[in-house]
Amino acid sequence: MRRFGDERKTKGRLNELTRRPSRSLWLLGLVSLFNDVASEMLYPVLPIFITQVLGAPVAVLGLIEGVAEGSAAAFKTVFGRWSDRRGTRKPFVVSGYLVSTVSKVVIAISQTWGMVFVGRVLDRLGKGARTGPRDALLLGLSTDLDRGFVFGFQQALDSAGAVIGPLIALALLHNFASDIRTVLYVAIIPSVIGVVLVSFVRELRPSTETRLQPRRTAAADNASGRPDDRTRSFATTLRALPRELKVFLLASGLFALGNSSDTFLILRSKSVGLDLSLVILAYVLYNLVYSAASIPAGRLADRWGPRRVYLAGIAIYIVVYAGFTLNHTAIGVWVLFAVYGLYIAMTDSVSRALVGSFIADGKGSATLYGLQQTIISVGLVLASIVGGVLWSVVGPWATFAFAAACATLALLVLLSTGADQPRVPASL
Repeated sequence: MRRFGDERKTKGRLNELTRRPSRSLWLLGLVSLFNDVASEMLYPVLPIFITQVLGAPVAVLGLIEGVAEGSAAAFKTVFGRWSDRRGTRKPFVVSGYLVSTVSKVVIAISQTWGMVFVGRVLDRLGKGARTGPRDALLLGLSTDLDRGFVFGFQQALDSAGAVIGPLIALALLHNFASDIRTVLYVAIIPSVIGVVLVSFVRELRPSTETRLQPRRTAAADNASGRPDDRTRSFATTLRALPRELKVFLLASGLFALGNSSDTFLILRSKSVGLDLSLVILAYVLYNLVYSAASIPAGRLADRWGPRRVYLAGIAIYIVVYAGFTLNHTAIGVWVLFAVYGLYIAMTDSVSRALVGSFIADGKGSATLYGLQQTIISVGLVLASIVGGVLWSVVGPWATFAFAAACATLALLVLLSTGADQPRVPASL
């Protein structure tokens, strides 16, 4: 239990952070913004580039997305654990963004869908290397009272890049006679800027990485019989996870199992009558809502608890995917994309804040975040492959119906645990 003076200092830090996010938080947010500008310039046009310019079938599109995620899935935990063992974050974050920049070069020069496949795998490997360590850095910049805000702030800038990127792509398509390859080349520029910016991020020392949170010394761990993180096996770490966290990770996997790539939403939008420009604008609307709602969602998670906000987000997702199953109008696409942005704002950064609430002393944070992303990636592998097959064999409606069913199952699993706040162990 914190003393009253400590609690007052914590609230003071919260108010200060709410008014002026730290330099490191701004830098990490801007890096995410520029990286997402680059990625989202590609994302809305890549399905059309693969299927129409390079001539690949829709099933191959699902295969590319699924295998790209799968190839990086295990590495998210591996790099996270490696970061914890070395006690450093920045080298993994910098190298991860650098590899993703190289991937964009590979995609831009692709002449076959096989080269796009290589580029997508490289991009996912880069994400796998940086995700856990970056989230551990963000956790170190937060307290128990502002965790949702910190993750929400970073996510708001990240998704702002997803607004800017498609708009740049749209302008380039308009001025270069719908030449998609021009978009692919220009996307390399903001990705390079992101790599330059991330080099200025400061590596947090252990004493500041978990500020305002109690830390256990190695002597205390030895006295209690608890093994040090450097010698503890990964299996031991998994067994030490509290039940609520295990249930959440299980539900996350079930949710991801149906959460196929957004490329299917883009193709669905085009199939109901939207041309390429309108499809991109609908995608921009989704990211605009996502960006605008991320910070309010984070603050709501700090006030009400991240679990409640996350549950509401999944419920919205079910409604959206059921809507894509039944919708056959262009107006419906615009409405569904807007609501879809609200769903992801209430689940993405909020889920990371929720996982962070299980970490009392900061130990193993990169491993735990990497594990979370590995579980999600494995689900996305199956979701993208199954989604592509269902689309081709049964019809587009089947892809969205399957996603809604998996999300419903995940919601029921989460509701099986009644605790709104996790029981935080002394150390993971």
